[in-house]
Amino acid sequence: MDLETLKGKAALEALTRVESGMRLGLGTGSTVAHFLKHLGEALREGRLKDIVGVPTSERTASSCKELGIPTVALEDHPDLDLGVDGADEVDPSLELIKGLGGALLREKMVASSCRRFVVIADETKRVANLFERSPLPVEIVPFAWRAHLPFLRDLGADPTLRTTSDHEPYRTDNGNVVVDCRFTPGARDAREIARALEARPGVVEHGLFLGMANEAILAAGDAIEVIGRER
Repeated sequence: MDLETLKGKAALEALTRVESGMRLGLGTGSTVAHFLKHLGEALREGRLKDIVGVPTSERTASSCKELGIPTVALEDHPDLDLGVDGADEVDPSLELIKGLGGALLREKMVASSCRRFVVIADETKRVANLFERSPLPVEIVPFAWRAHLPFLRDLGADPTLRTTSDHEPYRTDNGNVVVDCRFTPGARDAREIARALEARPGVVEHGLFLGMANEAILAAGDAIEVIGRER
């Protein structure tokens, strides 16, 4: 079964968590694109009603407009019922790396406003330990961004500036740059890395989503695996 089919299966399963009248946090990425498509269909067919969503990126906001999904601003609806988003890595304890889609800051802001946060992914995103397959995205203000590289190396990272196809620095919706940091799995505790990044002036956000997810829906072949916990 190809990955897009698996993503669609995970997205359909996540839709069963949505009820009419909900306020939703809507993530960013290829798996969430499937969820938005199914959500839009459910609204058009009347299977769901009175849904509003808070998009985590301009790309998601544009998709919602095309699919007929009403959107609102986070500051107007700061208490959300459910967030649905993808992930780049999911470990057995539901710790995540996110942000390869470039929306990590807004994704974390929206996820932290959700009563329940559900991750949808295909089986390739499952890891035994964080940093196995994905770099850690770190969003940094453009001013003197290179000054952070020695700090990131001292943390144990191999940092690389994210660039566009034109070899220009990639900019987030917030106008910041992203440095993708490769870490050796298990070489350093993820919470220690998170604390160090959060204490660094100029680092806006990082892609470690620790203790945030309530549930992960992972599609593999003909099966759906659900990993859950209370938060």
